[in-house]
Amino acid sequence: MTAVGKRARRRPKALIMGAGIGGMAAAATLRRVGVDVEIYERAGDLRPGGSALSLGANARVALRTLDLDLDVERRGRVYPALRLCTATGDPIRTVPFTRIGDRLGAQNVAIHRADLHQALVAAAGDPPVRLGATARRFEVTGDRVRVEFREGQTAEGDLLIGADGFHSAVRRQVAGPERPREPGYVCWLATVGLRHPRIRDGYAAHYWGRGQRFGLVQLDGDQVYWWGTLNMTPAAARGWSGGKADIERAYAGWAEEVRAAVTSTPESAIISVPARDRPFLERWGHGPVTLLGDAAHPMLPSLAQGAALTIEDAVVLAHCLRDAVDLPQALRRYEAARRERTRWMVREAYSLSRVEQWAHPIADLTRRLYLRWLPDRLLDRRNEIALTFPGCPASAVTPQ
Repeated sequence: MTAVGKRARRRPKALIMGAGIGGMAAAATLRRVGVDVEIYERAGDLRPGGSALSLGANARVALRTLDLDLDVERRGRVYPALRLCTATGDPIRTVPFTRIGDRLGAQNVAIHRADLHQALVAAAGDPPVRLGATARRFEVTGDRVRVEFREGQTAEGDLLIGADGFHSAVRRQVAGPERPREPGYVCWLATVGLRHPRIRDGYAAHYWGRGQRFGLVQLDGDQVYWWGTLNMTPAAARGWSGGKADIERAYAGWAEEVRAAVTSTPESAIISVPARDRPFLERWGHGPVTLLGDAAHPMLPSLAQGAALTIEDAVVLAHCLRDAVDLPQALRRYEAARRERTRWMVREAYSLSRVEQWAHPIADLTRRLYLRWLPDRLLDRRNEIALTFPGCPASAVTPQ
């Protein structure tokens, strides 16, 4: 029997670096198409960091191509529209999502990161995870890949999937030294129990001020997810060490529900992260190695598409690897299929972020007037591009 014939009869094994949203999404989708997985996570537990997130219709439609349903509407909450407001709560316009979701076949859902992670773990069938394993380097030998870890152990497989986030060790070896792009603002994130008369029925709103923003999204029950931004130097954003009182001062005079959300949140529950992405990486891997999610295309949060794009990646990767004989060729097909869309998303998120953080009074007025008078069809079209899963390469989809 030839080597190709042996490969065709043997289930390939993928080493997945990272057990977050990307790693678990890859595990769930790859197992669905007959690829064995081993997951390695540098943290000491499986509790995902962060607060809540938006899971776009595109991710849900993508998962359906593999007959996967994460039951996110039960775990989270559909938000039918996004209200855009001034800092004091005056309406600028409402962006409806229900009609777009009806056309696409799925609605946007707000969900806590831990709940989405739990759903992916269940979909992956509780895959094997090695905790406290920090990838140091990989080596490709023939058609196998070997990973060395700082703790001394090694692992070998047929594939290596770098799903290890913004500080990916796999990306570092693929791309070499890089410097992140830092637009100069800090992001605060929190989830809190809050009852407020304005926050009901899937409430989702963005409040825009000069050089700062605030978001409020209702989750399941009385849980509310909020985030805030404030312009400052990149160094100050990286090293921000202020407290809740500083955030309260930053939003003094803002809408009452904004101030109530911050006031109700314990200081220990507020997460601070600097805004940052990376210039788009055209080459994600070589041989049996590739990247996925934030390791491949980290982006600023303005499009709320980080988790959804990661899940899209995992779905397309699985389709490309289904029954693949030449695994490196399948990875290059996956990368080619994802390149144009993810490049567009990174670019659009960066551009939108700059507009959202405008601080000059004239720029702020211009932004509000533009948003108020932009025709619905143009706004819907831009949103629909982001929320439409573009599908998989035709050659990667097995006929039903």
